This record gives sequence, structure tokens and C-alpha cells, in this order.
Amino acid sequence: MQRLLGGFLVTLRVAVIVLIVGGILGVLLGALRTLHNRPLQVILRVYLEIFRIIPTVVLLFVAYYILPQTFGLNLPGEAVAILVFTLWTAAEMSDIVRGALESVPVHQKESGEAIGLTQTQLFRYVLIPQAIPVVLPGTINLATRIIKTTSLLLMISVMDIVNVGQTLVEANGHKNPSAAFWIYGAMFVLYYILCAPLSQWAKRVEKKRLERANG
Repeated sequence: MQRLLGGFLVTLRVAVIVLIVGGILGVLLGALRTLHNRPLQVILRVYLEIFRIIPTVVLLFVAYYILPQTFGLNLPGEAVAILVFTLWTAAEMSDIVRGALESVPVHQKESGEAIGLTQTQLFRYVLIPQAIPVVLPGTINLATRIIKTTSLLLMISVMDIVNVGQTLVEANGHKNPSAAFWIYGAMFVLYYILCAPLSQWAKRVEKKRLERANG
């Protein structure tokens, strides 16, 4: 259990860093995607489609095995995973933020422009405050997806909870046939402890938002 908890902390550390950095980058990209700038929109669209179409595990392999050989880099697996997951999270988050910003009624934007607000002030005082209730449920659901996606760390030999659990099963399975049941059971419980409260929170937030929207 001590080794499993050590792997669990690695999983949690990667997930938290990715959510914070990727979330901040995603908010910025989401705001940029609402601007009427054709070249910028093309660049952001290509970026989004890359991370939407190509499986995350493929991006992880490319970043861990191919790029270091091509450019002579020597990055630890955890750093590579954080980089890839952060870029993927930013793409997903930008879609959530863009949709929330565009859901703000047009007359709200026009009113802000009419009183002389700059683009930055319009985002700060009008768009973002009204978009937050819309963004929150999707962001919480994204957090659970990030936690589950960290299981791919196994593919690049990072000692996360899945890798540690698999190692323990292989080392003890021949001595104790029931080892796999207890080890994978413990992994299930740890993942459940992380994801279940987030899932329930997202449902409550979405329910309250719909109740407010319906008066």
C-alpha cells in the first residue's frame, strides 16, 4: 500500500500541474478564439484539431521517443507527460471557454462597447463573470478526464499508480493468486476517491445553473 500511495501521489501531482497550467492556457486560448482575426483563428483551429484528432497516447509516444532523438533532448518521462497533457488540456479548455464566452447575450457585449469599454475591460467586467457559471461544470468534468488520462503514464515508464500496481502484480502474482484482486481493487478505490466527488460536484453545479437559467 505504501508503494501504491507513492504512485498515487505521482498521478495526483501530474494531474494538478496539468489542470492548473493547462487551464490557464486554455482560458487565454479560448478568449483569443472569440476575436475576429482570421490568421489567428486558423492557427488556433489547427492546434485544436491536432489534439482533438490525434490520440493522446500517440502524442505521448512522439514526444517521449521521437522528439528527443530528433533534437537531442533528454527529458524525464514525467516532464514529457506534463507537457503533452497540458497542451491537450489547453485545447479542451479553450473549447469550453469559447463556448461559454459566446453564450453571453449579444446585447451585453454591445452595452459594454457602448459605454466605451476596451476589449480587455469587456472580457474582465462583462464576459468572464457571466461565463464562469457555464465554464465550471465542463472544467470539473475535464479534471476527472485528466485524472483518468494519467493512466497513460504507464506507457512511458513513469511510476504512477497504474505502473506501480502492475509491477506489484507481476512481482507477487505467482506467490499470491489473489494479489491482483487486492492491488487493482485498491487502485479502483483511490481513483474513485479522486473522481467521484468531482463528478457529483459537476452535476450539482450544472443543476443549479439550469435552475437559475429557468428562473
